[in-house]
Order: sequence, then structure tokens, then C-alpha cells
Amino acid sequence: MEAKNIPPGEVTEPRETVEPPTEPEQPTRRSPSALRSLNFERWALLVAWGVVVLVFSLIKPDTYPTSGNFQTIFGSQAVLLVLTLGLIVTLTVGDFDLSIASNMSLSAMIIAVVNTQHGWPIVPAIIVAVVAATTLGILNGGLVVLVGVDSFIVTLGSGTIALGIVQWISHGNNITGVSSQLTDWTIGNRIAGISLIFYYGVAATLLLFYVFEFTPLGRRLLFVGRGRSVSRLSGLRVSRIRWGAFIVTGFMAGLAGVMYAGSLGGADPASGQTFLLPAFAAAFLGATAIYPGRFNPLGTFIAVYFLVSGITGLQLLGVQNFVQQLFYGGALVIAVTLSQFARRRGVRKAT
Repeated sequence: MEAKNIPPGEVTEPRETVEPPTEPEQPTRRSPSALRSLNFERWALLVAWGVVVLVFSLIKPDTYPTSGNFQTIFGSQAVLLVLTLGLIVTLTVGDFDLSIASNMSLSAMIIAVVNTQHGWPIVPAIIVAVVAATTLGILNGGLVVLVGVDSFIVTLGSGTIALGIVQWISHGNNITGVSSQLTDWTIGNRIAGISLIFYYGVAATLLLFYVFEFTPLGRRLLFVGRGRSVSRLSGLRVSRIRWGAFIVTGFMAGLAGVMYAGSLGGADPASGQTFLLPAFAAAFLGATAIYPGRFNPLGTFIAVYFLVSGITGLQLLGVQNFVQQLFYGGALVIAVTLSQFARRRGVRKAT
């Protein structure tokens, strides 16, 4: 190659290499089949609920698809709905609260005892009951977060203690005769034929949905549940958030106890425990709907009434009472399996 002559005193600048312009990256688009699969997962439980209602309506056309039956279905499960909404707050951060049903029983029994046997007005009785339930949530959270005891063990023990207190203050007897004011606030008055207690459950669902989806607190709860170490490195106060979740769960259990006392007109020292299995079944089943893979209030609402619609249909068919336990137990196993599958699938899609 020939060398080019460069005049003296002239400086040559290196030529810039100009690369051809590249097209901006296009966002990855999900295939139509993936979108259809996602939408089906979101609404599958709602469709299943409709199928259950349709099947039992065809089998028992004279009793199941009646306004009275549906009014009973919606009005009778508000206590379970509020209890389950409280439960999913703790589940979202990755902890368990097995004391929630016992806590509800404690709240209901305190109202019944202080109102009927000690003559307290109903409003102070409600306040004391909710404070007691919230206090149990504070103790649960403190032992789990500060001491480091597993939430399963802590809440199993505290729930047993709460049941012992219920038996102690009630002497093992049913307490009836709670103020008619509480009964009127729950099942005495109706809107569109459905008890007011149902609308309390709807309001709690919408409020918790707003917190979960549209507030920083809801996102923090989800982040802590998905990865505590990463959340801690990101600056989130993980211990405070977990403790707060237990407090909210205790508070919601107290509210459910108020509603339960109003619907019964008193308190039963034993029946509250029957809510524990349905609450967990509804929580995990709800995690397969609307937002598959995570606990969410709207999915919980659908799951609660899906379960009770099936139970009501079976009762109208004349099945024995043990079938109800089989139904809830089977639903819990299937729901946990499906929710785990949905969560893992969501993680794979995200990565």
C-alpha cells in the first residue's frame, strides 16, 4: 500500500465510524393463545361459579334458583367473607394466622358476655371486643417478628389460648339475648331483600381491593411476601410490614366477631372454629382468580360464594353433613395446588 504524503504542520483527525441506525426494540408481545390462556385463568373460577349455580338450578328448579335462596346465600356468608379478607393480609406477606377463627369467637363472646350479663351498652361492648381481637394480632406479630418464632406455631398456640378464654368467660354455655340494635345492624334490616351484613362484606372487599391495587402499602405487602431479603435490601421495613399485617388480621377477626354475634343474637363457644377451614379454602381458591398466583380481595369474594353455592346445592339434595367437610377439605387441597401452579407460572413469565 502506498503511504499518502501529509503536508507538514497539518494534523489529521481520526475519522468517526458511523454505524447504521438501528431500529428501536419492540416490546415483546404475547401471542393470542397466551392472552387467551391468561384471561381464562383470571375468570375460570367465576365461570365455574356460574356453572355450579346452573347445574343445581336444573336439578332443583323449585328451590335453588329462587330469590329467597340467593338472599340466604349472600346474606349468610358475610362473616366468612370478612374473616377471609383479614386472613389474606397475613398470607400476602408470607405468614399464617391459624388463630383467626378463635379470635373471631373471642370477639363475639366478649360482646355477648359484657352486653347480656354485665349490662354494657352495645357500642362499648363492640369496642372492647375489637380491641381484644386486635391485641391478639399485636401479640402474634410481636412473637413472630421480634422473637422469630414460626407464625404457624405462634398462631396455633394463641388460638388455643383464645378458645380457652372463650370457654372460661362463657362457662362453656351459649350466650343469647344480645341487644337488638346489633341484630338490626346486621341481619334485621335489608336492602333489596339481602341483609345489611352482606353490604358490609362488599364494602370491606372494595376497600381492601383499593389498598392492595392502588396504594404503596399494598405493593409493599406483595413485595415482602415475594421476597423478604430483596425487600429488605430495597429499603422496605419488612418487620414492621409483617407485624402490621398481623394487626390488621386481628382487627378484621374482631369485626367478623361483631357480625357473627349480631347474626346469632349471641355467641357460641364452639361454632366459630368451623370457619377456619372454609376461610383457608376460600383464600387459596381466590388466589387462582382475577389475579392468578396472588391473594386478592375480588378473587376471595368469588371463592367464598362459589363454595357456599356448592354447599347449599348439596344440602338441598339431602346429602349428609359430613359432605360439607369433604367439600371444603377437597377445595382447600385443590386450591393450594392451583394457586402454587399459577404463582410459578407467573414467575416463569416474568423471568
